[in-house]
Amino acid sequence: MFLPTTKEELNALGWEKADVILINGDSYIDSPYSGIALLGRILEKAGYKVGIIAQPDTNNLNDISRLGEPALFWGVSAGAVDSMVSNYTALKKPRSRDDFTPGGINNRRPDRASIVYTNLIRRAFKNTKPILLGGIEASLRRISHYDYWTDKIRGSILLDAKADYLLYGMADKSILQFAEALKNGQSPQNIRGLVFASHELPENALVIPSLEEVRSDQKQFIKAFRIFYENCDPITAHRIAQKHDERYIIQNPPAKTLSQQELDEIYSLPFTREQHPYYEAQGPVKALETTRFSVVTHRGCYGECNFCAIAVHEGRTVQWRSEKSILAEIETISKLPDFKGIITDLSGPTANMYGFECSKKLAQGACKDKRCLYPKPCLMLKIDHQPSLSLLDKARKIPGIKKVFVASGIRYDMILHDPGCGKSYTRELCNYHVSGQLKVAPEHDSPKVLQLMGKPGKELLLQFKRDFDQINRDTGKKQYLSYYFIAAHPGCTIKDMQGLKTFANEELHIAPEQTQIFTPTPSTWSTLMYATETNPFTGEHIFVEKDPNQKQRQKDILTQKEQKKTWTKHS
Repeated sequence: MFLPTTKEELNALGWEKADVILINGDSYIDSPYSGIALLGRILEKAGYKVGIIAQPDTNNLNDISRLGEPALFWGVSAGAVDSMVSNYTALKKPRSRDDFTPGGINNRRPDRASIVYTNLIRRAFKNTKPILLGGIEASLRRISHYDYWTDKIRGSILLDAKADYLLYGMADKSILQFAEALKNGQSPQNIRGLVFASHELPENALVIPSLEEVRSDQKQFIKAFRIFYENCDPITAHRIAQKHDERYIIQNPPAKTLSQQELDEIYSLPFTREQHPYYEAQGPVKALETTRFSVVTHRGCYGECNFCAIAVHEGRTVQWRSEKSILAEIETISKLPDFKGIITDLSGPTANMYGFECSKKLAQGACKDKRCLYPKPCLMLKIDHQPSLSLLDKARKIPGIKKVFVASGIRYDMILHDPGCGKSYTRELCNYHVSGQLKVAPEHDSPKVLQLMGKPGKELLLQFKRDFDQINRDTGKKQYLSYYFIAAHPGCTIKDMQGLKTFANEELHIAPEQTQIFTPTPSTWSTLMYATETNPFTGEHIFVEKDPNQKQRQKDILTQKEQKKTWTKHS
């Protein structure tokens, strides 16, 4: 049974009104892969009446108001992807397709959706209940940030949207605490994971450079981001404050890491794994093709790649479900009437981070002066693929299961630093869990560019390729590595891309296709580099390609399109 999205469904449930109405930039897919659906189920289990309005019509107030006004609060999310990333390519060209919209045509999600939806609510309901922002768009724009689409430093989206509160990160615990506070008539301002605006500066807040300062001084922008980044760990973080004109944006420390039992309980909630019929009538959503029969095994990432926002949004501490919980979910999926026996993905942000963490980090928080995997895996992180091996072995033996794929990328450097189970894990993948290609993301081969990305050197990639190829020769399988590369990352030049092309052709023996142009998304180190043209770790000036034509040329060099254009010209 779905959460209600129409007035008729509210009436059928006997509800006069919902306690909470969640607004989402994606279609309503009742899946644990949908943040809004997941939070809705969590609130429902706690006894709250929850309604969902997906992709409301921005030209018609009747759509945003069709469930009436909630008794407690509105929850607003732009969806699974920042709306500007969803709507535009790295070269700022409009995207025509949207995997989260019925029918796939990208015509339902407005730019800066969090702001638009909040304004819609306020137009439809004067002096309404509190509006709470959430989701990745709000999470990564919660303080001052560089906005690529306007080429400016913008202030907190909380003020731009004129919302009341913002919950950042994975809000499983904090949204329940928020609902309880409002239900009891209490202030939510001490809840972990909450951002709010205040005219007063709390005594215990760590003040970072103001919005005015970061806009006028790049060094202050770098300083503010560093303090912000260092205060994203739930054990060590302080409350931080940043002045925006006459008010302060207050960010409370992150919500505490979930226990395994708490994580298991979340993923045991009664998801239908389908698109709500109201939206299904408007067309299918492509996102369901890959997520409907996929299973989440863990959250978070200790990779901390400089271009990735997972560390800021999901956290640097990996939280994993119990083997029992995951296998139970697979058994449930196996009994669905249209299931064909294929688990399309069994993984998290990085597939082989399941089942182990640094004991020091779990007790004392993430280190501020070093990383878990870069420049090489820390000795405190006892890399062990045995939990993954056990899980994969048991999952593929469940009755009704024909194949369990690991479709998400893996960290090959971790495999090579696990002398006990690394090769056994690779062999398990090759024998049973690869659909012709295994995804890896070296991103580049240049030591200079890799250092700016926070990624390991090409030597480890070549060693893993040799091991992978040998295993496949031994088993008689024709399987390949699928490589992901980034063009025009800060520090990357035309010469660097020419070198990468040579490396790909002569050592990997491929003509790369999975290549993307770097997109400066909010709240990453690489975006900070792009905005300031500075290496924030050394203070040195770096080259940053900002010309769209030259960015495209970098990509074309690697994919050999530039060469093909030259051949056509001279033929």
